[in-house]
Amino acid sequence: MSEPIIKLEDVNKWYGQFHVLRGIDLEVSRGERIVICGPSGSGKSTMIRCLNRLEAHQAGTILVDGIELTDNLKQIERIRRDVGMVFQHFNLFPHLTVLENLMLGPVWVLKRPQAEARETAMRYLERVRIAEQADKFPGQLSGGQQQRVAIARSLCMHPKIMLFDEPTSALDPEMVKEVLDVMVGLAEESGMTMLCVTHEMGFARRVADRVIFMDRGEIVEQAAPDAFFDTPQNPRTQQFLQQILH
Repeated sequence: MSEPIIKLEDVNKWYGQFHVLRGIDLEVSRGERIVICGPSGSGKSTMIRCLNRLEAHQAGTILVDGIELTDNLKQIERIRRDVGMVFQHFNLFPHLTVLENLMLGPVWVLKRPQAEARETAMRYLERVRIAEQADKFPGQLSGGQQQRVAIARSLCMHPKIMLFDEPTSALDPEMVKEVLDVMVGLAEESGMTMLCVTHEMGFARRVADRVIFMDRGEIVEQAAPDAFFDTPQNPRTQQFLQQILH
């Protein structure tokens, strides 16, 4: 077995008195696609935000591609270059065109030449089926289109790992499908390691290698999609699935 690309050992985090992550143990293999679900406040988003130090854990160990996440800024920078993240809200620069938003990271962080960055940006805009919007500003696009731009922007940095934090929860229902279709395509063709926090259970069943259920800061159950949905073992998982699927 090759070394896992992500490893969490006894990870704990508090917000004041609130114990948001409680002894999390998790290993993720290279190329594995994981969907994380659970009720609001269960620690799902906090856990994946700890993987690129947007949130700092207070106890335990997190290793990303062999590098331990600590307060060391150089190591945090190295990890962030390899970890793309797509948020609920698109975080695009409104004063830059779609193309300029995509070129920013490769030019300034990766020091790529402008022409190469432009070519990469257009390639990924085509991949998320939105190349014709390259010269528009984010405010001229629908929410679903903006989220696809955000996905393309992350891909331009050639990440080894993609994190998605409820990428469809801020979208109107008719826009959810277009973003999920892009993510399904990405999962099927890229071989990239993906962790996705979402309530979209159809997506989880179709794309995930493993589904993780969290509640009250703990990983309660994890299994391959068929086993997770058809024969959940934990009563808390059973209750959650009953509520969300009916």
